Amino acid sequence: MTATTNVLPSGAMLIGDEWVKDTSGGTYDHVFAGTGRVNASVAMAGAIEVDRAVTSAWKAQREWISLTVDRRRDLLLRVADLVEQHSEELTRINIHDYAVPLMASPVHPAQLVRFLRYYAGWVDKSVGQSTPVSGLPDVNLIEHEPYGVVGVIIPWNGPLFVIGMAVAPALAAGNAVVLKPPELAPLGALRFGELCLEAGLPPGLVNVIPSGPEGGDALVRHPGVRKIHFTGGGHTARTITRAAAENLTPVATELGGKSAALVFADADLDQAAQLAAFSGPIGQSGQSCACGSRILVEDTVYDEFVNRLVGVVESAKVGDPFAADTVVGPVVSRGAFDRITGVIEEAVDQRMGELLTGGERIGPRLGGDLTDGFYISPTVFADVSNDSPLARTETFGPVVSVMRFRGEEEALRIANDTTFGLVGYVYTTNLQRAHRVARAVEAGTIWVNQISDIVPQGPYGGYKQSGVGRAGGLEGLREFQQVKTIRIAMS
Repeated sequence: MTATTNVLPSGAMLIGDEWVKDTSGGTYDHVFAGTGRVNASVAMAGAIEVDRAVTSAWKAQREWISLTVDRRRDLLLRVADLVEQHSEELTRINIHDYAVPLMASPVHPAQLVRFLRYYAGWVDKSVGQSTPVSGLPDVNLIEHEPYGVVGVIIPWNGPLFVIGMAVAPALAAGNAVVLKPPELAPLGALRFGELCLEAGLPPGLVNVIPSGPEGGDALVRHPGVRKIHFTGGGHTARTITRAAAENLTPVATELGGKSAALVFADADLDQAAQLAAFSGPIGQSGQSCACGSRILVEDTVYDEFVNRLVGVVESAKVGDPFAADTVVGPVVSRGAFDRITGVIEEAVDQRMGELLTGGERIGPRLGGDLTDGFYISPTVFADVSNDSPLARTETFGPVVSVMRFRGEEEALRIANDTTFGLVGYVYTTNLQRAHRVARAVEAGTIWVNQISDIVPQGPYGGYKQSGVGRAGGLEGLREFQQVKTIRIAMS
């Protein structure tokens, strides 16, 4: 192992400009998934710390909104510069957080920089409107104002990335943020909080309070929090929405998916196999909301494509996430490991499909420090029915189901036969089909002939049970603003 712990934050939470370690929520022993061993003890927030953080945030927000737009823009750009300067350090912390391989980890601080710079550019460009009023000479102004204090609850899979998608627009819109990272991946968020202070943001503008369910419940119920932004799973989203309803606090959500990848006979099959493998079981070990876990293949090329897909999957090296040549790391925790292997075993026992490759617990085979890590070889099931639990329930692991279709109409019927609608993938060389199918798939984002690539300029979010709201673009900024109408009598 090349892992080192000298880059890790102290484990204290950030409230205002104070690092707090003695908390009502106790501590959590964070485990590095690559070895199964504890690498940090992190302070957990309870209701007391949540209340302190909200109070601190309101004080900072009043200071923040009093600054000129030029000053706020420049401070956000300064945060982006510091993140970029510390990108190597953040890359390593990100690996410690949830064991994403070194090959992919640098993308996350880089994306955080992109979102910070993009939304810094919106600070002085969030224009309103002036409209006529029923033929009267009155002045009618429509403006966008911040909520004040927002609670941002981020997931363990890509915390730095989601900080960019949610915290950057929240700050650009004029809000202060109480940021709640999860127990499973709190380290990158804590370091981000340090960089925000170093950049000169008002203390309390970004509070970082790792916590479990207790702290999360206190945050969403707090009357001082004017909006909640949550990224995670549907079950937790329902709990959050019910709790926030006490104060009628609005909630934006980016949730999971069971996304379809449609491979047509005219696709470049080599390219499609590589892209589907990386967007499916390989990338982040399938632990992505955008995972293309249902791969639909046109019948005439089904066998040829499946052979290529299995070849790509089997060639991907599984191992130490700190090794430069590792493509697939472990899953995030022992609980996730047991759940995912249980899904695989049930699928085999119930004959939900033909297991073509993977499904093995391979930590002991890797040996050394990795023996007790949470490694599962990337798994492909063929000839799965779309009615099967394997095709309908989000696995959130390195497991994909391959299905046949005969013609475009059947492909779309299968693709849309799901309660989710976050993303979709289309592989074809026919431009007309690309347009037609992309519009017909019921999902918030469609990628054609490429992997999932979320950009600051493109609104990202789900249909159906995959969430409410958007991150990215002007729509992402508006998620953190409320509309005010001002009418001034002129006669």
